[in-house]
Amino acid sequence: MRMVKAAGWLCLAILASGVASAQADPTGSTIATLLVHEREAGGHKGLFQYISRERSDRTGGHLWTEKVVETRLGKVRMLIAEDGSPLSPDRISQERGRLAAIVADPAAFARKEQALKNDEEKARQMLELLPRAFLFENARPEGAYQRIDFRPNPNYQPQSLEERVLHAMRGSMLIDPKLIRLHRLEGMLPEDVSIGFGILATIHAGSRFATERGPMPSGEWKSTLIDTDINGRAIFFKAISRRQHSEHTDFHELPGDTSVIQAVALAESQ
Repeated sequence: MRMVKAAGWLCLAILASGVASAQADPTGSTIATLLVHEREAGGHKGLFQYISRERSDRTGGHLWTEKVVETRLGKVRMLIAEDGSPLSPDRISQERGRLAAIVADPAAFARKEQALKNDEEKARQMLELLPRAFLFENARPEGAYQRIDFRPNPNYQPQSLEERVLHAMRGSMLIDPKLIRLHRLEGMLPEDVSIGFGILATIHAGSRFATERGPMPSGEWKSTLIDTDINGRAIFFKAISRRQHSEHTDFHELPGDTSVIQAVALAESQ
C-alpha cells in the first residue's frame, strides 16, 4: 500500500533536501532556502557504481552482497555473495541469465524501475510539505555535527493517508556545519497511526527509520546507510512489513551517459 511507504518518503525527502543553513533556528527562511537548494540539486545527479550489503524483506532475510551500477533508467544489480559466501555456479548462471534478459529487453527494465522513480517524485512532493507539516527545533552541537529535532506541526492538517503517517513521525537530523549538508536522519512513530479506526490500516508505534549519507570526491552526497523497520496491518488483515538494513561502500563515479548495456557489462565484470 502506498501509505506504507510514507516513512520512506520522509526519509528520502529530507535526505534529498540537504540543509541550506546551520543556524540555530532552522525554520522560516532557512527551510525556504533548503527547498531552493533541493530543486537545484535535483537536476545535477551523477551516476555511480558501488557495493551494497543488504538484509531485508527483498533478500528473504539473507545478507546479499550486490554490485550496483546506476543508469538514467534505473539501477542494475548483480548478486555476488549471500550470507558472506560466494555464489554457487548455478546461482551465478541464474544471475547472468537475469542480466541477459535486461540486455534483451531494456524497455521492460525501464518500466520496472520507473516505479522506484515514482517514489522519488513523491519524495519531492512530500518535501514541499516540510515547512508546513513539521516544526524544527533544539539545534545543538554534537561532535563535528549539529543535531536538529523535528516534530509534527499541530496546526497542519494532513490531506492524504500518506501524509497522516508522514506527519506522525518525530526524529532528528545531523548536519555537517562546514559543508552544510545532511549527514544522518532518523525518525520513528511514537504511537500507532490508525486509518478508518484501525479497520483500513494501522502502522504500529515504534516503526522507525535511519539513514546516513556522505560526500563523494565529486562533491555529490550519496546514501551510505539505510535502516528501516515499519510494522503494521492493512485491510483484510494483511501484515505490513518493510524491513531493510543496507550499507553502501566502494563508490566510483560513472559517465553520465552510461547505458543499460554498459551497466550490465560493469556489473558482470570482476
